[in-house]
Amino acid sequence: MNNLSFLFAAKTLDQESIKLLDGDLTLYKRPNSHQWQCRFKLSTGAWHSASTGSDQLAEATTQAISIYETVKVKLASDLAIKTRTFRQLANQELAAAARVVHANPNKRTHVDYIHIYTKYLIPFFGAYQINDITQEVVDDYAAWRISQMGKDPKSYTQRRHAGLYKRVIERAKEQGLIHQQRTIPLLEVAGDKPEARPAFNQQEVSYLLEYMQDWERFGRNQRSNHMRRLCRVYVEFLLGTGIRQGTESMPIRWKSLQWHWIGEQRYLRVWVSGKTGPRYLIAKHFVVEALERLIAWQALPYPNLDSIIEAKLDRRVFVFPEGDAPHSLDSVFERLMVESGLFKDATGKNRTLYSLRHTYATFALAEGVDIHTLARQMGTSTLMIERHYSKLTPMMAAEKLA
Repeated sequence: MNNLSFLFAAKTLDQESIKLLDGDLTLYKRPNSHQWQCRFKLSTGAWHSASTGSDQLAEATTQAISIYETVKVKLASDLAIKTRTFRQLANQELAAAARVVHANPNKRTHVDYIHIYTKYLIPFFGAYQINDITQEVVDDYAAWRISQMGKDPKSYTQRRHAGLYKRVIERAKEQGLIHQQRTIPLLEVAGDKPEARPAFNQQEVSYLLEYMQDWERFGRNQRSNHMRRLCRVYVEFLLGTGIRQGTESMPIRWKSLQWHWIGEQRYLRVWVSGKTGPRYLIAKHFVVEALERLIAWQALPYPNLDSIIEAKLDRRVFVFPEGDAPHSLDSVFERLMVESGLFKDATGKNRTLYSLRHTYATFALAEGVDIHTLARQMGTSTLMIERHYSKLTPMMAAEKLA
């Protein structure tokens, strides 16, 4: 919103205007709109405004505070406040290529560019916000592309795809949608040496689980404590399931949890709607204790996980006691890594929430889980498991092989 339109909006507000957080945050309604809006001033002096998406005051208040806190966390972490989808930015590249083709119809290279964007990159990445593209999404693209082409593309074709994808990422950086220090994963070319994914070893996982017990209780304020408590359970859930962080795990609802019985033994299974379609996955037993701790903290009217599963509770799992949810837990996890001394792996690579999924895969292979079962559990292809993890299996099975 520019200064002129902001002044106009300020003058035409109706009388429903509410100050929150000692006046730092304002709730208001625009003329001819039932939904509550919120606005607040950034440290730069600029105003930030957003819709709460609700016409109910209590819900709008909770959402406005969540927006305010999320923006503050992003600014503190040098993250972009606003973003765009891959499709929006790729369409800008398409327009540039179309202008070149129009000016010079014989420019065959740019015709190929348009084909790659419209047939491959946009159909796969299009709906993703630029900042939500993770390494696992990039990995899935390689397998999806093979299924579309019916073959593994030659290195020349892979480089074309990688280069055009990188153009979109660079365009996002130029427009200030990605902080210059933030790393968005790039497409790899088969034949190029794949980078090892930063993970945790067993000793580090044991230390992390113990460290979080005290860490979750010492935030700067109540909101920080809430973020830490939720992050702890989220970390345990990711470690115990191998599920994708963010797009797969954050929307999960309590009714998606069920018991799976084999004879006298029961196992917690989770219904997931993921990138590769819906599937069941089996959680490690320690996930049950983590979820029951979450039930108590959220003060849900159920004594344990058994009763919630029986009730088929239709409520998101990873939320605060008030029912609202953070946009993501990436920033608080990064603080956890820094404060625990686990931010860098042995090769100096930064660990992220994705490292928990990589750790799950590494541990599963070490325990003798075959790649087909692991691929089904993790909602990926055996090709991706073989490419990134199969080289580890001889070393992990040294005792059996020697």
